[in-house]
Amino acid sequence: MQMIKYFILFLILVASSMIGKFLSKKYVYRLEELEEMQNALNILKTKIKFTYEPIPEIFDEISCNVNRNVGNIFRKAKEKMSQNSANIAWEEAIEETSTNLKEDDKHTLKMLSKLLGQTDVEGQTSQIEITEKFLEAQIREATEEKQKNEKLYTRLGTIMGLAIVIVLC
Repeated sequence: MQMIKYFILFLILVASSMIGKFLSKKYVYRLEELEEMQNALNILKTKIKFTYEPIPEIFDEISCNVNRNVGNIFRKAKEKMSQNSANIAWEEAIEETSTNLKEDDKHTLKMLSKLLGQTDVEGQTSQIEITEKFLEAQIREATEEKQKNEKLYTRLGTIMGLAIVIVLC
């Protein structure tokens, strides 16, 4: 009987530690998605500037070459461009895609839609560069949050598990 009790207490400790790790991962995933988006925007800028390919084709290529969540944004935007303009499709794709991005991050990405498909190559590339600069600030913020909160949630989960185990003993 005592063995079952210790086993259950051990499971409680492991489960709470895993919950802490799970909560800490959202900061890691947000940072990864922001960095991936920055790389995707760099590819978009280069393709617009040098290849003159249509935006849907560029979005399709980017969606195949980047991380799943960021790729889904580009994939959805490409699909929506058959019915809407590029700027509306981009905004809707950002809103509809499930990511780890915060509302501030999404707002920054929506800024890109202002000139997307509306102006000449120079106008679009300058808008992408402005969006990249804002993304750099978001990446710095995400890095600070990750450093601060990743350890916090991991340790908090373990400490809460230990507290529950101590109370139940």
